[in-house]
Amino acid sequence: MAEQHDSDKRDEQPFDEEAAWAAIVAGYGEEPADPPGAKPFKSIEDLALMEDDVNDVPGTAAPEPGTPDRPLGGSVVFAPGVGPGGPRDYQVSDAKDDDLDDTDEGHFVPPEPPPLPEADATAKFAWLGVIGGPVLMLLAVILRWDMTWWLTTLCIGGFLGGFATLVARMRSGDDEDGDDPGRGAVV
Repeated sequence: MAEQHDSDKRDEQPFDEEAAWAAIVAGYGEEPADPPGAKPFKSIEDLALMEDDVNDVPGTAAPEPGTPDRPLGGSVVFAPGVGPGGPRDYQVSDAKDDDLDDTDEGHFVPPEPPPLPEADATAKFAWLGVIGGPVLMLLAVILRWDMTWWLTTLCIGGFLGGFATLVARMRSGDDEDGDDPGRGAVV
């Protein structure tokens, strides 16, 4: 026995595509009806009220007398002196000159930091190669210069040479000249 497939069943009833599109266009903008047994949407004002079998449909019936007219969350009571504002609403009063008296030491003024050490010429040229090489290549691409062999060598070689110089000049971890906080207590 041969079983009948779903495709065979579809062939029995022709599908009228034009009628389906006409029904869609005719029902455009209308809200479909709720399925049987479903409770209609309850408005936000009625959420705090007691549950009943059918929710109120907005605009169909007036609220019953005796129902509270407060919105949801209207029963929240704040402590005396505390408003509905939160901690981010706090404002600090402006400081005045007469707030300080003789016992106050004044404001902390940090000491002047020591000057940065002077870089030698090798480090300056290494940084020039690391930063200048890619910048020169980007400039050549933006301005549509011909990437000749000497321009490419200058860009890539300057970057690689400067990077290698900076890595080679880094301090090794074997130095005993400073206070290393990672070594632990020195006894």
